[in-house]
Amino acid sequence: MPRVLEPQQTPSFFVRGPSPFTRLVFFSAFSIALIATDARLHYLDEVRQGFAALTHPLQTIANVPSGFFHSTSDYITTHTSLVSKNRHLEQKALEQDSKLQKLQLLEAENEHLRNLLGASQSLSQPARLGEILHIGRDPFSHKVMVNLGTRQNIAPGQAVVDGDGVIGQVTRVYPFSSEITLITDKELSVPVQIERNGLRAIAFGLGKDNVIDLPYLPVNVDIQKGDRLITSGIDGVYPAGLAVAEVVSIDRNPDLSFAQIRSRPLAGVKNHRQVLLISIPVTEPATGEVVNKSARGADRTLKLQPALPQPTAQPVPVTPDANR
Repeated sequence: MPRVLEPQQTPSFFVRGPSPFTRLVFFSAFSIALIATDARLHYLDEVRQGFAALTHPLQTIANVPSGFFHSTSDYITTHTSLVSKNRHLEQKALEQDSKLQKLQLLEAENEHLRNLLGASQSLSQPARLGEILHIGRDPFSHKVMVNLGTRQNIAPGQAVVDGDGVIGQVTRVYPFSSEITLITDKELSVPVQIERNGLRAIAFGLGKDNVIDLPYLPVNVDIQKGDRLITSGIDGVYPAGLAVAEVVSIDRNPDLSFAQIRSRPLAGVKNHRQVLLISIPVTEPATGEVVNKSARGADRTLKLQPALPQPTAQPVPVTPDANR
Protein backbone atom coordinates (compact mmCIF):
# COMPACT_ATOMS: atom_id res chain seq x y z
CA MET A 1 0.00 0.00 0.00
CA PRO A 2 1.52 3.29 -1.03
CA ARG A 3 2.25 5.77 1.74
CA VAL A 4 0.31 9.05 1.54
CA LEU A 5 2.39 12.14 2.30
CA GLU A 6 0.71 14.57 4.59
CA PRO A 7 0.98 18.28 3.65
CA GLN A 8 3.40 20.11 5.84
CA GLN A 9 2.76 23.62 7.14
CA THR A 10 5.18 26.34 6.19
CA PRO A 11 7.15 27.39 9.25
CA SER A 12 6.59 31.00 10.25
CA PHE A 13 9.87 32.85 10.28
CA PHE A 14 8.36 36.06 11.71
CA VAL A 15 6.19 36.34 14.76
CA ARG A 16 2.98 38.14 13.87
CA GLY A 17 1.72 40.87 16.21
CA PRO A 18 -1.79 42.18 16.73
CA SER A 19 -4.19 42.26 13.82
CA PRO A 20 -4.48 45.40 11.67
CA PHE A 21 -7.94 46.15 13.08
CA THR A 22 -6.60 46.02 16.66
CA ARG A 23 -3.80 48.41 15.73
CA LEU A 24 -6.29 50.76 14.08
CA VAL A 25 -8.49 50.85 17.19
CA PHE A 26 -5.51 51.36 19.52
CA PHE A 27 -3.92 54.22 17.58
CA SER A 28 -7.31 55.87 16.98
CA ALA A 29 -8.06 55.86 20.71
CA PHE A 30 -4.54 57.12 21.46
CA SER A 31 -4.92 59.98 18.95
CA ILE A 32 -8.30 61.01 20.37
CA ALA A 33 -6.86 61.01 23.90
CA LEU A 34 -3.96 63.24 22.80
CA ILE A 35 -6.32 65.65 21.04
CA ALA A 36 -8.59 65.91 24.07
CA THR A 37 -5.65 66.39 26.44
CA ASP A 38 -4.10 69.11 24.27
CA ALA A 39 -7.44 70.91 23.84
CA ARG A 40 -8.17 71.09 27.59
CA LEU A 41 -4.77 71.16 29.29
CA HIS A 42 -2.48 72.53 26.53
CA TYR A 43 0.27 70.04 27.29
CA LEU A 44 1.56 69.98 23.73
CA ASP A 45 2.16 73.71 23.22
CA GLU A 46 5.87 73.45 24.04
CA VAL A 47 6.18 70.32 21.89
CA ARG A 48 4.46 72.13 19.02
CA GLN A 49 6.79 75.10 19.36
CA GLY A 50 9.78 72.76 19.42
CA PHE A 51 8.65 71.05 16.21
CA ALA A 52 8.05 74.47 14.64
CA ALA A 53 11.61 75.50 15.53
CA LEU A 54 13.00 72.23 14.10
CA THR A 55 11.03 72.51 10.86
CA HIS A 56 11.88 76.19 10.35
CA PRO A 57 15.01 75.41 8.25
CA LEU A 58 12.92 73.09 6.05
CA GLN A 59 10.32 75.80 5.70
CA THR A 60 13.01 78.27 4.68
CA ILE A 61 14.38 75.81 2.11
CA ALA A 62 10.86 75.24 0.75
CA ASN A 63 10.45 78.98 0.26
CA VAL A 64 13.71 79.27 -1.71
CA PRO A 65 12.12 78.50 -5.14
CA SER A 66 9.38 81.08 -4.66
CA GLY A 67 11.93 83.63 -3.43
CA PHE A 68 14.14 82.91 -6.44
CA PHE A 69 11.15 83.29 -8.75
CA HIS A 70 10.18 86.63 -7.23
CA SER A 71 13.77 87.85 -7.36
CA THR A 72 14.04 86.85 -11.02
CA SER A 73 10.74 88.50 -11.93
CA ASP A 74 11.83 91.69 -10.17
CA TYR A 75 15.17 91.61 -11.97
CA ILE A 76 13.66 91.29 -15.45
CA THR A 77 11.21 94.13 -14.92
CA THR A 78 11.29 96.35 -18.00
CA HIS A 79 12.59 99.90 -18.01
CA THR A 80 9.27 101.23 -19.28
CA SER A 81 7.41 99.77 -16.32
CA LEU A 82 9.87 101.29 -13.88
CA VAL A 83 9.58 104.71 -15.51
CA SER A 84 5.79 104.63 -15.38
CA LYS A 85 5.82 103.57 -11.75
CA ASN A 86 8.30 106.32 -10.95
CA ARG A 87 6.06 108.93 -12.55
CA HIS A 88 3.05 107.59 -10.69
CA LEU A 89 4.92 107.66 -7.39
CA GLU A 90 6.12 111.20 -8.00
CA GLN A 91 2.56 112.36 -8.68
CA LYS A 92 1.32 110.52 -5.61
CA ALA A 93 4.12 112.03 -3.51
CA LEU A 94 3.08 115.52 -4.55
CA GLU A 95 -0.52 114.78 -3.60
CA GLN A 96 0.58 113.34 -0.27
CA ASP A 97 2.74 116.38 0.42
CA SER A 98 -0.24 118.68 -0.03
CA LYS A 99 -2.32 116.50 2.26
CA LEU A 100 0.52 116.36 4.77
CA GLN A 101 0.58 120.14 5.00
CA LYS A 102 -3.11 120.14 5.89
CA LEU A 103 -2.51 117.32 8.36
CA GLN A 104 0.23 119.26 10.12
CA LEU A 105 -2.15 122.20 10.49
CA LEU A 106 -4.85 119.92 11.92
CA GLU A 107 -2.38 118.34 14.34
CA ALA A 108 -1.33 121.78 15.57
CA GLU A 109 -4.97 122.76 16.11
CA ASN A 110 -5.66 119.44 17.81
CA GLU A 111 -2.67 119.88 20.13
CA HIS A 112 -3.84 123.38 21.02
CA LEU A 113 -7.34 122.09 21.82
CA ARG A 114 -5.91 119.27 23.93
CA ASN A 115 -3.83 121.72 25.88
CA LEU A 116 -6.91 123.86 26.50
CA LEU A 117 -8.92 120.85 27.68
CA GLY A 118 -6.04 119.37 29.69
CA ALA A 119 -6.15 116.11 27.77
CA SER A 120 -3.15 113.86 27.34
CA GLN A 121 -1.46 113.40 24.01
CA SER A 122 -2.15 110.18 22.12
CA LEU A 123 0.84 107.86 21.99
CA SER A 124 2.03 106.31 18.74
CA GLN A 125 2.48 102.56 19.05
CA PRO A 126 5.73 101.14 17.60
CA ALA A 127 5.46 98.49 14.89
CA ARG A 128 7.67 95.82 13.31
CA LEU A 129 7.81 95.18 9.58
CA GLY A 130 7.18 91.54 8.68
CA GLU A 131 6.86 89.51 5.51
CA ILE A 132 4.24 86.87 4.75
CA LEU A 133 5.80 83.41 4.42
CA HIS A 134 2.78 81.44 3.22
CA ILE A 135 -1.00 81.44 3.28
CA GLY A 136 -3.01 78.56 4.71
CA ARG A 137 -4.86 76.36 2.23
CA ASP A 138 -7.72 75.50 4.58
CA PRO A 139 -10.87 77.08 3.04
CA PHE A 140 -12.53 77.24 6.47
CA SER A 141 -9.62 78.98 8.25
CA HIS A 142 -8.19 82.33 7.15
CA LYS A 143 -4.66 82.37 8.57
CA VAL A 144 -1.22 83.39 7.31
CA MET A 145 2.32 83.00 8.63
CA VAL A 146 4.87 85.83 8.93
CA ASN A 147 8.62 85.70 9.51
CA LEU A 148 8.59 87.27 13.00
CA GLY A 149 8.31 85.35 16.26
CA THR A 150 9.21 85.41 19.93
CA ARG A 151 12.86 86.08 19.05
CA GLN A 152 11.68 89.44 17.64
CA ASN A 153 9.50 90.17 20.73
CA ILE A 154 6.22 89.37 18.98
CA ALA A 155 3.35 88.46 21.33
CA PRO A 156 -0.17 87.10 20.77
CA GLY A 157 -2.81 89.79 20.43
CA GLN A 158 -0.82 92.29 18.36
CA ALA A 159 -2.73 94.02 15.57
CA VAL A 160 -1.52 93.50 11.99
CA VAL A 161 -2.04 96.17 9.32
CA ASP A 162 -0.84 97.05 5.83
CA GLY A 163 -0.92 100.23 3.78
CA ASP A 164 -4.70 99.97 3.24
CA GLY A 165 -5.93 99.05 6.71
CA VAL A 166 -6.32 96.26 9.27
CA ILE A 167 -5.48 92.73 8.16
CA GLY A 168 -5.94 90.74 11.36
CA GLN A 169 -4.39 89.85 14.70
CA VAL A 170 -1.54 87.65 15.94
CA THR A 171 -3.08 84.53 17.49
CA ARG A 172 -0.13 82.15 17.89
CA VAL A 173 3.61 82.80 18.16
CA TYR A 174 6.54 80.48 17.45
CA PRO A 175 10.27 81.15 17.92
CA PHE A 176 10.85 82.27 14.32
CA SER A 177 7.35 82.83 12.94
CA SER A 178 3.85 83.91 13.95
CA GLU A 179 0.35 82.93 12.94
CA ILE A 180 -2.02 85.76 11.96
CA THR A 181 -5.78 85.30 11.91
CA LEU A 182 -7.42 87.50 9.28
CA ILE A 183 -10.43 89.69 10.06
CA THR A 184 -12.50 87.58 7.65
CA ASP A 185 -12.08 84.52 9.90
CA LYS A 186 -15.22 83.62 11.83
CA GLU A 187 -13.30 83.39 15.11
CA LEU A 188 -12.07 87.02 15.05
CA SER A 189 -13.96 90.22 15.91
CA VAL A 190 -12.86 93.87 15.63
CA PRO A 191 -14.41 96.87 17.48
CA VAL A 192 -15.26 99.43 14.78
CA GLN A 193 -17.14 102.65 14.32
CA ILE A 194 -18.76 104.39 11.38
CA GLU A 195 -16.47 107.15 10.13
CA ARG A 196 -19.42 109.33 9.10
CA ASN A 197 -21.32 109.48 12.40
CA GLY A 198 -19.10 107.72 14.99
CA LEU A 199 -21.57 104.84 15.58
CA ARG A 200 -19.72 101.98 17.33
CA ALA A 201 -20.25 98.28 16.56
CA ILE A 202 -18.43 94.94 16.49
CA ALA A 203 -17.38 93.48 13.13
CA PHE A 204 -17.28 89.68 12.81
CA GLY A 205 -15.77 87.58 10.07
CA LEU A 206 -17.97 85.06 8.26
CA GLY A 207 -15.25 82.65 7.17
CA LYS A 208 -15.57 83.88 3.58
CA ASP A 209 -13.26 85.97 1.44
CA ASN A 210 -13.99 89.70 1.44
CA VAL A 211 -17.05 89.47 3.72
CA ILE A 212 -17.44 91.02 7.20
CA ASP A 213 -20.69 91.08 9.16
CA LEU A 214 -22.09 93.78 11.48
CA PRO A 215 -24.63 91.89 13.59
CA TYR A 216 -26.97 92.99 16.38
CA LEU A 217 -27.73 96.42 14.91
CA PRO A 218 -31.39 97.56 14.78
CA VAL A 219 -33.25 97.89 11.51
CA ASN A 220 -33.43 101.68 11.78
CA VAL A 221 -29.70 102.09 12.44
CA ASP A 222 -28.06 105.14 10.86
CA ILE A 223 -25.78 103.37 8.39
CA GLN A 224 -25.57 103.71 4.62
CA LYS A 225 -24.07 101.82 1.74
CA GLY A 226 -20.54 103.04 1.14
CA ASP A 227 -19.84 104.01 4.79
CA ARG A 228 -16.28 103.36 5.92
CA LEU A 229 -15.61 101.32 9.04
CA ILE A 230 -12.60 102.31 11.13
CA THR A 231 -11.23 100.94 14.39
CA SER A 232 -12.73 102.53 17.49
CA GLY A 233 -9.69 101.84 19.73
CA ILE A 234 -11.82 100.97 22.78
CA ASP A 235 -10.36 97.46 23.03
CA GLY A 236 -6.80 98.68 23.63
CA VAL A 237 -5.39 96.47 20.85
CA TYR A 238 -6.18 98.21 17.56
CA PRO A 239 -5.19 101.90 17.35
CA ALA A 240 -8.14 104.17 16.71
CA GLY A 241 -8.75 105.41 13.17
CA LEU A 242 -7.41 102.49 11.12
CA ALA A 243 -9.46 101.58 8.04
CA VAL A 244 -11.22 98.22 8.31
CA ALA A 245 -13.97 97.80 5.71
CA GLU A 246 -16.61 99.46 3.55
CA VAL A 247 -20.33 98.72 3.76
CA VAL A 248 -21.53 97.05 0.55
CA SER A 249 -25.05 95.81 1.35
CA ILE A 250 -27.80 96.52 3.90
CA ASP A 251 -30.96 94.40 4.30
CA ARG A 252 -33.62 96.13 6.43
CA ASN A 253 -36.23 93.40 6.75
CA PRO A 254 -39.03 94.63 9.08
CA ASP A 255 -39.82 91.02 10.04
CA LEU A 256 -36.37 90.65 11.62
CA SER A 257 -35.12 92.25 14.83
CA PHE A 258 -31.75 93.23 13.39
CA ALA A 259 -30.49 94.50 10.07
CA GLN A 260 -28.24 92.34 7.92
CA ILE A 261 -25.18 94.45 7.08
CA ARG A 262 -22.31 93.16 4.97
CA SER A 263 -19.03 94.97 4.39
CA ARG A 264 -15.89 94.42 2.32
CA PRO A 265 -12.41 94.59 3.90
CA LEU A 266 -10.21 97.35 2.51
CA ALA A 267 -6.90 95.59 3.23
CA GLY A 268 -5.83 92.10 2.33
CA VAL A 269 -2.87 89.76 2.14
CA LYS A 270 -3.48 89.26 -1.58
CA ASN A 271 -2.41 92.83 -2.29
CA HIS A 272 0.91 93.04 -0.40
CA ARG A 273 3.57 90.73 1.06
CA GLN A 274 4.79 93.13 3.77
CA VAL A 275 2.73 93.85 6.89
CA LEU A 276 3.16 95.82 10.11
CA LEU A 277 2.79 94.18 13.53
CA ILE A 278 1.74 96.88 16.01
CA SER A 279 2.66 96.47 19.67
CA ILE A 280 0.02 96.49 22.42
CA PRO A 281 -0.17 99.53 24.75
CA VAL A 282 0.21 98.80 28.47
CA THR A 283 -0.62 101.12 31.37
CA GLU A 284 1.99 101.45 34.11
CA PRO A 285 0.53 101.40 37.65
CA ALA A 286 2.89 104.05 39.04
CA THR A 287 2.24 106.92 36.63
CA GLY A 288 -0.91 105.79 34.84
CA GLU A 289 0.72 106.55 31.47
CA VAL A 290 0.31 104.22 28.52
CA VAL A 291 3.50 102.63 27.28
CA ASN A 292 4.11 100.14 24.48
CA LYS A 293 5.40 96.67 25.18
CA SER A 294 5.15 93.48 23.19
CA ALA A 295 7.86 91.16 24.48
CA ARG A 296 6.08 88.84 26.87
CA GLY A 297 2.58 87.93 27.89
CA ALA A 298 3.04 89.53 31.30
CA ASP A 299 3.84 92.86 29.66
CA ARG A 300 0.61 92.74 27.68
CA THR A 301 -1.59 92.72 30.75
CA LEU A 302 -3.46 95.97 31.15
CA LYS A 303 -2.39 97.48 34.47
CA LEU A 304 -4.67 100.11 35.91
CA GLN A 305 -3.72 102.98 38.15
CA PRO A 306 -4.37 102.16 41.80
CA ALA A 307 -7.52 103.69 43.13
CA LEU A 308 -7.25 106.60 45.50
CA PRO A 309 -8.36 106.01 49.09
CA GLN A 310 -11.93 107.09 49.69
CA PRO A 311 -12.53 109.63 52.48
CA THR A 312 -14.23 108.16 55.51
CA ALA A 313 -17.34 109.77 56.88
CA GLN A 314 -16.75 111.73 60.09
CA PRO A 315 -19.37 111.58 62.86
CA VAL A 316 -21.43 114.73 63.21
CA PRO A 317 -21.59 116.03 66.82
CA VAL A 318 -25.09 116.34 68.15
CA THR A 319 -25.79 119.33 70.47
CA PRO A 320 -28.50 119.05 73.10
CA ASP A 321 -31.68 120.99 72.50
CA ALA A 322 -31.76 124.18 74.59
CA ASN A 323 -35.55 124.10 74.98
CA ARG A 324 -35.52 120.82 76.79
